Amino acid sequence: MRQRNGDIQWCFSQVKGTLEDDVTEADIISCVEFNHDGDLLATGDKGGRVVIFQRDPISKNSIPRRGEYNVYSTFQSHEPEFDYLKSLEIEEKINKIRWLKRKNPAHFLLSTNDKTIKLWKVSERDKRVEGYNTKEENGAIRDPACITALRVPTIKPMELMVEASPRRIFANAHTYHINSISVNSDQETYLSADDLRINLWHLEITDQSFNIVDIKPTNMEELTEVITAAEFHPVECNVLVYSSSKGTIRLCDMRSAALCDHHSKLFEEPEDPTNKSFFSEIISSISDVKLSNSGRYMISRDYLSVKVWDLQMETKPIECYPVHEYLRSKLCSLYENDCIFDKFECCWSGNDCAIMTGSYNNFFRVFDRNTKRDLTLEAARDIAKPKTLLKPRKVCTGGKRKKDEISVDCLDFNKKILHTAWHPSENVVAVAATNNLFLFQDKL
Repeated sequence: MRQRNGDIQWCFSQVKGTLEDDVTEADIISCVEFNHDGDLLATGDKGGRVVIFQRDPISKNSIPRRGEYNVYSTFQSHEPEFDYLKSLEIEEKINKIRWLKRKNPAHFLLSTNDKTIKLWKVSERDKRVEGYNTKEENGAIRDPACITALRVPTIKPMELMVEASPRRIFANAHTYHINSISVNSDQETYLSADDLRINLWHLEITDQSFNIVDIKPTNMEELTEVITAAEFHPVECNVLVYSSSKGTIRLCDMRSAALCDHHSKLFEEPEDPTNKSFFSEIISSISDVKLSNSGRYMISRDYLSVKVWDLQMETKPIECYPVHEYLRSKLCSLYENDCIFDKFECCWSGNDCAIMTGSYNNFFRVFDRNTKRDLTLEAARDIAKPKTLLKPRKVCTGGKRKKDEISVDCLDFNKKILHTAWHPSENVVAVAATNNLFLFQDKL
């Protein structure tokens, strides 16, 4: 691999989506997720649609290999609903997608909006049966009087069809908006979390779930924190973690008690009194937590940084990477335009050696844990030529601006990278920028 100073050199691979002029609210991408072998990539949008991309087989096996994907299947996962009891509109926006490990030729994935989780089966059909005895090819039932001979149906090839069908619908278990779903390593159960509760489901049972975490106070006026993200451990099926708006992460062990209200471990960094301000509590809220593929570490994303935690050490993170420290002086205006409440996600590389997360101005950040170097890259259409090397971007905070730098006052806060995904075994990353999906890969 050709690298400079041990760093990966990233280059543009593809961009999917409409041009900026045609953006509708429904087209905005709200989640991105690779499946377990990285051959499929799913996106969900605010219009309730799921689009699945499939790795181009030629790009996978070419030398040097390329990370190119084509549209494989598009389907409407959720529709807008209305809760008549609470007079509430329920948006169709897809909050999360999680793939199940593949057990047969079909693929299965879970998708959720604020209230309802659906299990989808995505399968291929390239053969059809012809020559039924009791019905015509168009499906019309044949008159029994006309059936004079027994026909053996034959299987004929047909054009490939990809079908998505809902196999299970898990509804009515959440009072508040679902923010996380996570499939257990046993591939039989999964969790769903909202602001105050975490439920455990069996994939075969839709009409009941077990409430395993409940932080709802008896008196809602005493509410001090909400659950922001939850995830199962990748190897140990009894362990899960969840983060809160107070900047803490709790690890629960389902073997110790059926109700995990009492955590086994609490990960919390003591607050630095020198940085204390009116915004301290808001910016310390954790918007995403992800366990590493090995299961030894986890990362948490708050408003200004990404932290790496060792599951064996609760007192403080072992690594801390500032994402956009230059915004600390801008917190007042970010509070006024509500950007301070943006929920950025983070993700691990397949080998746990790097971390990726998003920022504003369509910038995304890659941190190398071995070299401790970091990169700021931009998802922009003006570099949309395959194999174009991405130039690292720099933000200047004051004084004289160098040629390649962008001033912090020129950043576009409407362009934000909230959702990113990293291929499980290769350096191919997917970055959602408003309604466009960018794919980048390492320069071989």
